[in-house]
Amino acid sequence: MKTIHHWTDLLSQTIFDYKYLLKILELPADLPIIESNFSLKVPKSYVNRMRKSDFNDPLLRQILPLIAEKHLTSECSTDPVGDKMAEKIPGLLHKYQGRALWLITNACAIHCRYCFRQHFNYKSSNQAVLEAIKTDSSLTEIILSGGDPLMLNDRYLAKLIKKLSHISHVKRLRIHTRMPIVLPERINLELLNWLKDTDLQIIMVVHANHPNEINAQVGYALQQLINAKITVLNQTVLLRGINDNITALTQLSEVLFEQGVLPYYLHLLDCVQGASHFAVEINQALSLLEQLQIRLPGYLVPKLVKEIAGMPYKKLVLPLN
Repeated sequence: MKTIHHWTDLLSQTIFDYKYLLKILELPADLPIIESNFSLKVPKSYVNRMRKSDFNDPLLRQILPLIAEKHLTSECSTDPVGDKMAEKIPGLLHKYQGRALWLITNACAIHCRYCFRQHFNYKSSNQAVLEAIKTDSSLTEIILSGGDPLMLNDRYLAKLIKKLSHISHVKRLRIHTRMPIVLPERINLELLNWLKDTDLQIIMVVHANHPNEINAQVGYALQQLINAKITVLNQTVLLRGINDNITALTQLSEVLFEQGVLPYYLHLLDCVQGASHFAVEINQALSLLEQLQIRLPGYLVPKLVKEIAGMPYKKLVLPLN
């Protein structure tokens, strides 16, 4: 009988040592890697999806701290999407009408090198956030983010969601998480039970950038969410050297939809300092969008968007003619 591991056991196998990572991937030890305050962090089960002896593996390149991160540019900042100016009280961001984003934890299962919140100063009081939501009747949707909200345990999350559901003007709960992709075992019975138990309408936005991330375990986790009548959407970041080609983007949309997940957003890079080497030129992004429109039905073509600090919605990136 196949052993089913609890997600916390798998999380305990997280790799923090890049020398060990290079060894198990059969890569040379003299690659252009740097020590960083934003440390290497990747679950072993995610590493198992990487190709050995391939420095350009698209999953590896998302998490490996390279010397290119030392290149600082005026186009990038430590707060590229304006989180600080949108923070009404610590931990609660209010950028868009009717919605507020709750940074409920600073913990993630994986450190993606392009993360736009890698410099964010996390601090909040859950009680203060709940009170702020309760007193603002304009809010109909709360977005749990972080960090990754599914790093928190199910008992804690269930109690929290119950309190949110008692706020009459809150109708929807959106959960932004990379866990179903990075550590699919996180989608367990306990999580599914509290998701199904609430009166709130649940939307889960997952984050996959490349079709190689979607293995059988990920597919099963996504289908479990769909079977629980959770609306599941995917957002992707367009990353140079990782998914900036029509084959990867087409396959990603196809494999996601096979699991019942709709492509939602294709983000241009939020240019956080140290990540400029991931940026894709807008003309190339528009060319990729046009090719996706040719190859795929409209419902499988994600919206190409750019988040601009202070703007009350995500800006659609469209051709000039």
